[in-house]
Amino acid sequence: MRSFLTKRAYASLISLLFLIVAVFFLSRLTGDPTNLYLPVDASLDSRERFRALHGLDDPLILQFGRYLADLAVLDFGDSIRRSQPALDVVLEAFKWTLALAAITMTIVTITAIVIGSLAAFRVGGLFDRTATFFSLIGASAPDFWIAIVAIVLFSVNLGWLPTSGTGTVWHWIMPIGVLFIRPFGLILQVVRGAMITALGSAYVKTARAKGVASRPIIFVHALRNAMLPVITVIGDQAAAILNGAVVVETIFGFPGVGKLMIDSILQRDFAVVLATIMVTAFAIFVMNLLIDLAYAVLDPRIRY
Repeated sequence: MRSFLTKRAYASLISLLFLIVAVFFLSRLTGDPTNLYLPVDASLDSRERFRALHGLDDPLILQFGRYLADLAVLDFGDSIRRSQPALDVVLEAFKWTLALAAITMTIVTITAIVIGSLAAFRVGGLFDRTATFFSLIGASAPDFWIAIVAIVLFSVNLGWLPTSGTGTVWHWIMPIGVLFIRPFGLILQVVRGAMITALGSAYVKTARAKGVASRPIIFVHALRNAMLPVITVIGDQAAAILNGAVVVETIFGFPGVGKLMIDSILQRDFAVVLATIMVTAFAIFVMNLLIDLAYAVLDPRIRY
């Protein structure tokens, strides 16, 4: 197990290094920050002093080397716009994204597993056809379109829900609802397929022959053996929400890490952009590691 964890850590470190290189140099292509933070008629001397203050006056390769050296001691630099450590800015926003992702994935996982399992128990029945129909629609619908339609319907026309913010429970309903739809459709399909295979196994037929009730057959005997592919897709969708809630957070004005990343790119706040990438990548690495470890718990035959 220790060897497995070490190999995964090294592989993730290499991937993270390539990501840092790409983001560092690509973010510089967005333009000169002095054009945003200084007046249009600012003197050349003022611009040079601004660049020197924020370490932007050296060649890019030297800036990158200095950034890696600071990163080695967990110094992510300072935000140009907010004049505070970039890591503090990112962690403040990340807690909102993490809460949004955790609530959404908890609801998605429970709902998709229950509905998918029940649909697989009576394949071809009305419940199965209905669940499959709505799950396919959910898996195919784009988040940005659903978000806009939700705002028009529930906020503009009906006036039931606020369009942005996090002040009350009502502010969370539309962001969670929009993020719920796509992973629910994908996970339900995987649960249904895995459960159909598990319910057709010999041990399930034996349990039925012995007169075991339907509920233990579905949720005790079959579900555990069907969970390996389900856990994989749950992890993928959770990572997608952490990494891809940019559109939803921006549309709903949700103060998460996705909206922070977009704002920081537009504001050319390079330190915050890089810190956002680092924190999100680390969270996804930890999540994938937990999924791998969960395999061994669900199936003792798996050894690393």
